[in-house]
Amino acid sequence: MIPKFLKKRIFKAPVTTDSASTTDVHPIASKPYTKTPINQLYRKLSGQLLDVAVKPKLLGELPEFEADDQILRFYVLQDYSRSNSILIDLQTQEYNLPPALVGVNDAAHHIKENAAIIFLNHPHAKDNQLSPRLSRLVSAVLQYPELKVRLVPVSILWGRAPEKEDSLFKLLTADNWEDPSITKQLFNIGVMGRDTFVQFHPPQDLRTIINDSLKIDLAGNHILDSAVSETQSFETQNSELQSAHVKSSSMHSIDENNLDEAPKYTMVASADGNRELVRMLQQHLTVYLDKQRASMLGPDLSDRRNLVDKLVYSPAIKHAIETEAAETGTSVRDARSLARGYANEMVNDYSHSIIRGFYKFLTWLWTQLYDGVEVHHFERVRELATDYELVYVPCHRSHVDYLLLSYVIYKRGLSIPYIAAGDNLDVPVLGPILRGAVAFYIRRSFRGNALYTAVLREYMHTLITRNTPIEYFIEGGRSRSGRLLPPKMGMLAMTIHSQLRQTNKPVVFIPTYIGYERIMEGGTYVGELKGKPKESESLMGLLKVGRKIERIFGNVHLSFGKPLYLSDFMQKFDVSANSLPADRTDTPLDDKASAMVDNIGVKIMQHINKAAVVTPVSLLSLVLLSAPKAALDESSCREQIALYQGLAQQLAYSDDTVITDMSPQQIIDYGIKLKLIERTPHILGDIIQVAGKQAALLSYFRNNILHVFILLSFLAALVARNGRIERSRLNSIAEQLYPFLQGELFLYYPAHSLTGTLDKKVDSLLSHGLVVELGNGMLSVPESNSMCYQQLQVLATPVGQSLERYFMTLALLAQQGSGNLTENEVVDLCHLLGQRLSVLYADDIPDFFDRALFTSFISALTRLDYLQKDEATGVLTFDHRINDIAHHAKYVLTPDMMQILQQVASLDEDEITHAITEISNKKQRKFGRKR
Repeated sequence: MIPKFLKKRIFKAPVTTDSASTTDVHPIASKPYTKTPINQLYRKLSGQLLDVAVKPKLLGELPEFEADDQILRFYVLQDYSRSNSILIDLQTQEYNLPPALVGVNDAAHHIKENAAIIFLNHPHAKDNQLSPRLSRLVSAVLQYPELKVRLVPVSILWGRAPEKEDSLFKLLTADNWEDPSITKQLFNIGVMGRDTFVQFHPPQDLRTIINDSLKIDLAGNHILDSAVSETQSFETQNSELQSAHVKSSSMHSIDENNLDEAPKYTMVASADGNRELVRMLQQHLTVYLDKQRASMLGPDLSDRRNLVDKLVYSPAIKHAIETEAAETGTSVRDARSLARGYANEMVNDYSHSIIRGFYKFLTWLWTQLYDGVEVHHFERVRELATDYELVYVPCHRSHVDYLLLSYVIYKRGLSIPYIAAGDNLDVPVLGPILRGAVAFYIRRSFRGNALYTAVLREYMHTLITRNTPIEYFIEGGRSRSGRLLPPKMGMLAMTIHSQLRQTNKPVVFIPTYIGYERIMEGGTYVGELKGKPKESESLMGLLKVGRKIERIFGNVHLSFGKPLYLSDFMQKFDVSANSLPADRTDTPLDDKASAMVDNIGVKIMQHINKAAVVTPVSLLSLVLLSAPKAALDESSCREQIALYQGLAQQLAYSDDTVITDMSPQQIIDYGIKLKLIERTPHILGDIIQVAGKQAALLSYFRNNILHVFILLSFLAALVARNGRIERSRLNSIAEQLYPFLQGELFLYYPAHSLTGTLDKKVDSLLSHGLVVELGNGMLSVPESNSMCYQQLQVLATPVGQSLERYFMTLALLAQQGSGNLTENEVVDLCHLLGQRLSVLYADDIPDFFDRALFTSFISALTRLDYLQKDEATGVLTFDHRINDIAHHAKYVLTPDMMQILQQVASLDEDEITHAITEISNKKQRKFGRKR
């Protein structure tokens, strides 16, 4: 606590002084800054005392200043506060920024300010609370065209708890302290000092802000008229300027076509002039800081009980309750009670103490689990946070995902999103904690329950209209194979439904890639892919995971993809804003809106993959699992890694894709450190191979980046399997099979321009010597005993599994005939055949027979009209084109493999019946356990 005898010295001493006896030149902005010995003593004493009580945390990035000695820089704070002034001064000293509490003296432009801080709301301001310092700077900028002034808005939060609606405590914990409220300042320092946050926002050019304001106001012309009415000659004011240290301003003539042109004539107004202009600038800066504050804290909180009441008694839910009562024959009261129960199931219960506890715990946990948390492209999110409704749509790889993403967002200064979580996580102890950490729970299945759907839609609508950031996993569940799962459109449709009911802020989707180098659930995923029942979440399961904290999990990567603006899709699909009734939840989306939902879902998945991070572990996995027996001599391993890095860098999958900059040897050493691979010494050269029982786990990380190399692998396989092939033939086969690879791996290359993409990739293979051009459009493999030939064979391997699945599925369809199997039966049978094939003939890596992959292939066949599905029975019909697609497999698969696949897919009627019966019984038992 601060001693009483020093309180007056800290809070009553003037923050700035008009006198100047010494000069202090800052290394970044070397304009003269003046300060007196008294000011130096004040800064030192108050700063030291405040430094003891307050430990501010810096949010965001430090501002980047131009290396120009002639630029004057001022920090902009919303409200006058002695404690805030000292705090900003300490921060500028700590981070070597231009000083805040030092006088700014620019004799050439008649500027003499006692500090480099502008308070937008100053208790000593006259003229309707206009900032005196901002007024003087505006006048100087208008007077001198060459003067450069940069304003750096600064946000200071004494605590990051969102304010509660109608809270009495809000009066004591407000962030902004006015001059008389010394008690409040002491309360802030004493109570919130260890929970203080500072964020410096990007510098803004004052002249640009002025010009933008004039452009906006040009139609009214009242700013210009105000300045003209107060025009005086510079000579008449000169004596007043010298005594008051106040600089006159000039108003340039305004050309409506180009406000940035040189002025045609000059007008001079007093420093008290330009009131409307200064008021507009001050409003601009105030709104800017208000938006920044809202993006950091989120919307004001409503008490959970009140929120449930508002939901239940909203017009939309009233209608849903009446409909439920009429359809089920129950009373309105009973239906309302049921709706209230649904709302209590899902509504979160924000607790700032839980958030703070999680933040501290996770800060410790990540240092125990990971070597580092790498974040890419977060600046995109920060730029959008103030003006858009943010909807984070990450891939789902682990239970750690939502903790990690929220932690990264919170640490970088934005409010954490409300997370849609499956009700399987709403277990004792853990469930309430996650609910306090802004999780809201959703049932895994509620199809046919109209009232539950209505309550969930209305709750989502409430969050969106209150500008609450939201997060949901569009895949629905965690990927067990490392590939992206097909998108589930339910939450996405609800988001769009809300936006079409009422538009507040425009919605923007933030696709987010999360990549690990080891995952806690790795062993569980392998078991589930092999057929073990899924483990339900529980506190005991959480404790089991906790035992793994001492293990090494490498680095984890979060990469924020290119934002997807809902307004762009609405324009593309001709969907009108506010086209649905605001007081109803049951209005269906029309065909155009439904098509838009499907398109957005696919684009989100494609943008997640575009933001992929090619980590050392994923690259190592791709190389070794493509080699015979998952082993290479160390020199060959290094060369293959270098090849993959070179291919990925020469022809980047996307501008958002991040490639590890580790050297090949560092990557190998890193894999050994994580105990994923091992080095076997040998007199002819050490051998690098996958460590025991790690192959299945490494396939998970290989699949994370398979999409980056899949077309290169496909082209390599076409050349490698045929020895020679015409370039035109290669393109033709690739174009025929590309839609299936695109559907499986969410490739973003459009089919209509695929030829150009293929040509670039073939040229890349040629430049690396993996393919040889013979002339007349003929391509060939390199010499069979060369290193390039061996590298081509390894590169050709990854696409093989996908093509084997395709051929096996097509063979099954062809043998069973059109109109004999349903879609679900085909997927189930292919899953069983894949298991059998993997055990008998392959490496028993379970991601080969992942059911989601067969579902994706059947969906692609249906979308391209190779299959037709009877909506009533689900039976699939097809024609001879199925055999035509299978015919292309011979250009990639070996005859032996095709024979094996053909044999495995040969099932007689009794085998089909037995398999379908067993699968049905297994599903019923599984469903019974869930219930």
